[in-house]
Amino acid sequence: MPQLAELPLLPWAVALPLGGAALVFVVRERAQAIGLAVGVASAAVGLLLALQVATGGVQHHAVGGWGAPLGIDLAADGLSALMVAMTSVVGLWVSLYSSAYFGAGDGGHQRAYFWPLWLLLWTALNALFLAADSFNAYVTLELLGLSAVALVALAATPAALGGAMRYLLVGLLGSLLYLLGVGLLYGAAGTVDFRLLATAPLAGPAAAVALGVITAGLVLKTALFPFHFWLPPAHASAPAPVSAVLSALVVKASFYLLLRFWFWVLPEAATPVVTNLLGLLGALAVLWGGLRALTAERLKLLVAYSTVAQLGYLFLVFPLALGSVEGFTAWGGVALLLLAHATAKAGMFLSAGAILKASAHDGVSGIDGTAQALPVTVFAFALAGVSLVGLPPTGGFAGKWILLNAALATGQWWWAAVLLAGSLLAAAYTVRVLTHAFTRLPGEPPACVVPARLEWSAVALAVTALVLGFAAGEILELLRVGAPVSGPVLMEQLR
Repeated sequence: MPQLAELPLLPWAVALPLGGAALVFVVRERAQAIGLAVGVASAAVGLLLALQVATGGVQHHAVGGWGAPLGIDLAADGLSALMVAMTSVVGLWVSLYSSAYFGAGDGGHQRAYFWPLWLLLWTALNALFLAADSFNAYVTLELLGLSAVALVALAATPAALGGAMRYLLVGLLGSLLYLLGVGLLYGAAGTVDFRLLATAPLAGPAAAVALGVITAGLVLKTALFPFHFWLPPAHASAPAPVSAVLSALVVKASFYLLLRFWFWVLPEAATPVVTNLLGLLGALAVLWGGLRALTAERLKLLVAYSTVAQLGYLFLVFPLALGSVEGFTAWGGVALLLLAHATAKAGMFLSAGAILKASAHDGVSGIDGTAQALPVTVFAFALAGVSLVGLPPTGGFAGKWILLNAALATGQWWWAAVLLAGSLLAAAYTVRVLTHAFTRLPGEPPACVVPARLEWSAVALAVTALVLGFAAGEILELLRVGAPVSGPVLMEQLR
C-alpha cells in the first residue's frame, strides 16, 4: 500500500473536479449524484494534500514530465495547501446543501447547469492555488471568473443578470491588467515561474510598473474598497450556495495571488508608502462595509457588505508583515482570519438561503419569528456571527488576537483600533439580525419547513469556524512550510 508521501495528490486535486464537470455535462440526468460523489472525493484529496504537505514539506509535480521553464508545474506549500483544504471543506458542505436547494420546481434548469459550473469553479480554484507560474495562474483565474459569472446569472432574474454583467466587466478588466503585468515581468526576466521570478534580478521601472498593474487588477477582483461596487449586487442576487462560494472562496483566489507576488516574487518593492496604502484601503473597507451592513434592508445584502468589511482585515498583512523581522505573527493572523471568514461567511449565506427558501423573502425587518420556526438555521447564523465578531474560542478570535499582537508589537496601534472598531460593527449588525429573528410573533410560529440538509450544512460550516480556534496551532505549523516570513506567532514582550 503506498505511503501518503507517495500519493500523486497534486494532479488529482485538479483532475477530479474537472473530470466530474465533463461527466455531468454528458450524463445530465445523474448530475446531482455525480456532483456529490466528485465533491466528496475532491474534498478528501484536498484534506489529504494538506496532511501530505504538513508531514513531507513542499510538494511539486511536473505535468506530463515537463518541468519549468518549458512545462507546467504544480506546487503546494503551506499556504496553498491551506487554501485547497479550505476549498475542500466549504465545497463539501456547499455541495450537500445544493443537492437540496436546487429542486424540480424550476423545471430542473438551475440544477442542471449548477453542477458542471460548480465543478469547473472548484477545478479553477484548486488549479490556481497549485499553479507554480504566473501565466497558468492567469488561465485558471479566467476560468474561475467565467464560471463564477455564469453561476451568478443562474437565477435568471433581472437583478442577477445585472449583477453578473457588472461582475463580468470588472473581472475582464482585472484579468487584463493582471495579464499585462505578467507580460512585463516575462519581458524583464524571461520566465513566468514563481520560483525563477523570485531569484531573477528584477528591478527598475519595468518591475515596478508590472507589480503595480498586477496589484490593480487583483485588488479589483478582490473587491477591496473603493473597488467593491460590483460585489454586493452579484453576491446578493445569486442563489444562496453560489453566494456562499463567491464570498468564501472566489474573492480569496485573487488575494492569494497578491500574496504570491508581494511576498515571494517582489518583496523588495514593498515600500512603507505602498504597504500603508493597502492597509489604509483595508481599514476603510472594514469601516465602510460594516456601516453598510448595519443599514442594509435585505439579509443577503447585509451578509454581502459584511464580506466587503471582512476582506479589509486581510490587507492589514501588508503593513504588518512585509519588511518586519517577525512578520510571521501578522502572516499567521491573516491566514487564520481568511479560513475563519471562509467557513463562517459560507455558513451565514447558507443560513440566509434557508430563510429565503422558507419565507420567500429575506428582508431583515420581515424575519421576525424565524427563531421559532427555524431554530437550527438561526443558531447557525448566530454561531457564524460570533466568529466574524471575533469572540473566543472561534477562529476569528484567534486571527484577530494574533493581528492585534502584531499591531501593538510593531508600534502600529492604529491598525489595532481598526480591528476593534470592525468587531463592534460586526457585533452590531449580527445582533440586529438576531433581534428580529428572536422577536416572538403572537400565536403559533409561521410554518417554515426546509430540508434538513439546508440547515445542518450551515451549522457544519459555522461549527468549523469555531473549531478553527482550537486548531490554530496546527494550522500555523502547516503555514510555516515554505513561508516567506519568519518569527514567532506571539511577541514575547506581549505575553
